[in-house]
Amino acid sequence: MKTFIVHFLIAFIGSYVYFKYGDPFLPYNAVWAVFVASFIMFMLWLTTPFYHRAYFHKLPRAISLFIYFLRELVVANFRVAYDILTPNYRMKPAVLAVPLSVTTDLEITMLATMITMTPGSLMIDVSADRKFIYMHTLYVKDNDVESAKQDVKDGFERRIMNLTR
Repeated sequence: MKTFIVHFLIAFIGSYVYFKYGDPFLPYNAVWAVFVASFIMFMLWLTTPFYHRAYFHKLPRAISLFIYFLRELVVANFRVAYDILTPNYRMKPAVLAVPLSVTTDLEITMLATMITMTPGSLMIDVSADRKFIYMHTLYVKDNDVESAKQDVKDGFERRIMNLTR
């Protein structure tokens, strides 16, 4: 995982330096920036037999987590916007104590960041024994707190664990 992050950062910075300070023959836009970063990642991948190749097996998991996060982000934005723009009040706020299966600082930080960045939910605290996270959510269907907890565990937490382990 650490090697993948280092390679990703090298590719991102390399793409930035190429378009900012180089004499690029490609037009500067998001498509070509992703292409150049992907090319740099591919070149770094070719050097991995000298140390290991395992991190590229996690690439589909990282893409899955990213797509899931984007989907949740869009759905939550529409839900909050719809609730604000319509006269009916559909919010059923609650503070949840979600039991954690993730254990490392990286995993807990990723989970907290994704919860906080999703509109309608906010990470409040981590328990002292790191067994629970406390989060505030605006939408709990039918006051079913256990279902809301399970949504977090089956969604973000499971995908983060798949990526980091």
